[in-house]
Amino acid sequence: MSIPKPLVQLNQSFIIVTAAAGLLLHPALLLLPFINGVYTVAVKTNPVIMLGKQFLKKPIDQYEAEDRDQQLFNQWIATICLGLSMLFIFTEWSVIIGSAFSIMVIAAAGAALFGYCIGCTIRYRYMMWKYKRDQV
Repeated sequence: MSIPKPLVQLNQSFIIVTAAAGLLLHPALLLLPFINGVYTVAVKTNPVIMLGKQFLKKPIDQYEAEDRDQQLFNQWIATICLGLSMLFIFTEWSVIIGSAFSIMVIAAAGAALFGYCIGCTIRYRYMMWKYKRDQV
């Protein structure tokens, strides 16, 4: 299965805007991308993408496609990092470390918008490691 690239970019933009707002305006705003991520990972359906589907002008199959499994993997990474960010910020263990986790998510989503997928590199390396391990 695949997801049209404009919808993936919409989700990436949502993550960037809400995570940045959480850092700059109020940390509670980090709950928006976190809850969206938890829901997406749990039920394998992204509300932001589902909402964005209605605004596509062409049929879905006419857009460049992104791999659904890869996007779920990326969502896992973003959700874990946002969860750690909120844990560190809300418990006041370390606002700096909490902010760093949010900044990593913003940077990764921003890099993906410009064509470099950090999550893709991580997943590829992991899959190659598993393959080589199973060959022994």
